[in-house]
Amino acid sequence: MEIENKNLSEKGRRDLTLVEKAKSGDQSAFAELLNRYREPVYFMLLKMIKNNDDAEDLTIEAFGKAFNRIEQYTPNYAFSTWLFKIASNNCIDFIRKKRVHLTSMDHAYTDENGKGVAMEVDGGSPDPEEVYMKQQKVKAMREVVDKLKPHYRTLIIKRYFKEMSYDEIATELDLPLGTVKAQLFRAREFLANLMEKTKDTI
Repeated sequence: MEIENKNLSEKGRRDLTLVEKAKSGDQSAFAELLNRYREPVYFMLLKMIKNNDDAEDLTIEAFGKAFNRIEQYTPNYAFSTWLFKIASNNCIDFIRKKRVHLTSMDHAYTDENGKGVAMEVDGGSPDPEEVYMKQQKVKAMREVVDKLKPHYRTLIIKRYFKEMSYDEIATELDLPLGTVKAQLFRAREFLANLMEKTKDTI
């Protein structure tokens, strides 16, 4: 069923049809939306963060957040605009947390209309209180990670505590690269659920 909306382009209307199917639980619609926008979202994030692995992680996170909130999407604007906004906001949060310094913040990326979008990020050094708070959060995070199944716990520790790349993890565990990425995505889902249950301590 093609859904009409005068505010949207033909491409936007096709996306809206998929969104409506996704809202009803059609997994193939989610897959199609992922296939359509995975690369554009990834390259936007790569331009913002300048790191392949981080851009890959943030791309998966962006789709996870968008799909979890799919019921909130309304066709007042294109699905792609909504998705890119979620992805860019998530990336900005990541940059602030990591205190990553980017060379140019004036126009970190352009939206689908070609308009430059600026970001303001504090690149200063954390004070002693912030360092202490971070240590406490890491400790709490380790306690949450320890509750994961052994296989997922291993992946999370290698990726986020040892900061190993996907390729390094795949080599060490003798697994295909795609399998490592897929399993890490699943591990993050489990971790997010555990964190939600223990968010008062993190």
